[in-house]
Amino acid sequence: MKKVITYFEKAGPENTEETIRLAYERALELGIKDVVVASTHGSTALKLAELFNPSKFNVVAVTISEGYSEEGWTMTSDERSALQKRGIKVLTCTHSLSDGVDEAFAGLLSVKEVIAQTLYRFSQGMKVCVEIVLMAADAGLIPVDRSVIAIAGTDRGADTAIVVKPSYSRKFTELKIKEIICMPS
Repeated sequence: MKKVITYFEKAGPENTEETIRLAYERALELGIKDVVVASTHGSTALKLAELFNPSKFNVVAVTISEGYSEEGWTMTSDERSALQKRGIKVLTCTHSLSDGVDEAFAGLLSVKEVIAQTLYRFSQGMKVCVEIVLMAADAGLIPVDRSVIAIAGTDRGADTAIVVKPSYSRKFTELKIKEIICMPS
């Protein structure tokens, strides 16, 4: 079996449209109907919905938790409403690989932090792809019995897409990254 991975020269939002296009092509080839996308303020999710029509795909946008509102990183009610009007499900919750109670005891590496740091060795988008799949599965918004596509990026936009068989956070070892569609080099 031969598969192609697209490597972008640089990480960042300039790869968003190509990442979404590559993910869409692979979703069609594999018959995948569930897509999870990291989208802090909704712009990446809205761009994704141009190809992944929410009436034909289960599109879930995962946002950062309300604990980051002081930094201006949280989705406004208007941004959330715009996504929901397009048929996009919006999930806001604590990151599954960081931001938990153990963050209060910073300085000691938790298992979550070791996993997160390992995924960062690929790219920030890879860590976020795995994290949003866990979060969406825990919320019951995607199936755990079949592959989905996860899309995320570095700071803003998208530069990483994977095919992944989800799991719940508590069953993390059942999660399988099946393919890397694209990522920064």
